[in-house]
Amino acid sequence: MRGSTETETARVRQGVIRYWAAAKAEAGTAEEPYRAATLAEALDAARQLHADRPKFAQVLSLCSFLVDGAPVGTRDHATVELAEGGTVEVLPPFAGG
Repeated sequence: MRGSTETETARVRQGVIRYWAAAKAEAGTAEEPYRAATLAEALDAARQLHADRPKFAQVLSLCSFLVDGAPVGTRDHATVELAEGGTVEVLPPFAGG
């Protein structure tokens, strides 16, 4: 019999987060893996991973996100489900359009 812990674990997906421009500079890497069910979970894990870089969370709060090429826009990040093998693009505001 499966318990709720197994059900929750089944929802967790693995993929990659790609950082661009200032987000890349603050993360200190161009990309890293995620293991999360939602965009909110992936971003929370990234904040924890880079807690030693105080500007990282600040830059992240200004970013736009693409999940598998689709803009997240103003949707609640907790409602944006991630796919197995998916990609999250982290896009800080760009000067000059």
